[in-house]
Amino acid sequence: MFTDLSSAALSHLSSATHASWGRLVDVQLTPNTGALPGGQVLQNLMNGLGGWALALALVGLVIGAAAWALGSHSQNYQQTFVGRRAVLISGLAALLIGAGPAIVNFFFHAGQGV
Repeated sequence: MFTDLSSAALSHLSSATHASWGRLVDVQLTPNTGALPGGQVLQNLMNGLGGWALALALVGLVIGAAAWALGSHSQNYQQTFVGRRAVLISGLAALLIGAGPAIVNFFFHAGQGV
């Protein structure tokens, strides 16, 4: 009875069986902060941490700008360099804080396309 099956028919049967098993073990991920208890608390915590991080970036930027200006006016190269570095790092930190959700979402959606 099985001798009448061609090798093409057997390979098709084998791939169909493998495809059906593959569909049984597929998992999906749909992120939802409201799906578990405390999801809103976690969202509020992230928003609060983002606010604090932006406030600290602003403080670093103001202090760095002041150090840069004082170092420049007093001809202190080291203080000028440290102030300029603080301004740039604070600006980069604010950029990353603002772009953080977009960066995470970009990589999440890129991973879903794999």
